[in-house]
Amino acid sequence: QVQLVDSGGGLVQAGGSLRLSCAASGLTFSIYNMAWFRQAPGKEREFVAAITWTGGGLYYADYVKGRFTISRDNAKNTLSLQMDSLKPEDTAVYYCAADSRPRPITDDQYDYWGQGAQVTVSS
Repeated sequence: QVQLVDSGGGLVQAGGSLRLSCAASGLTFSIYNMAWFRQAPGKEREFVAAITWTGGGLYYADYVKGRFTISRDNAKNTLSLQMDSLKPEDTAVYYCAADSRPRPITDDQYDYWGQGAQVTVSS
């Protein structure tokens, strides 16, 4: 049974930092492309960042580029998202996602999803 467990969310002031983690089990993590999406109240889910199964391809949404860093540790089956210079508009539930199919890495049709981690940025 595939499980993705998101952790590391919390409340932070604008300009602060948080690090999200996603622990994967029940899948061969090293062959999965991984991504982070987020959904704010009343808004559609949106792409944040993605990393290819090799770790060699990194993709970021324009609104987080230069502030967020995605990384993975295939030996530990973990995905991370370092979030710096946080803004109130980054407030959302953040979800990690996994997919092994050759498909556009930035769209949200991923096979597996975490339960989400709440990130709240106060002004």
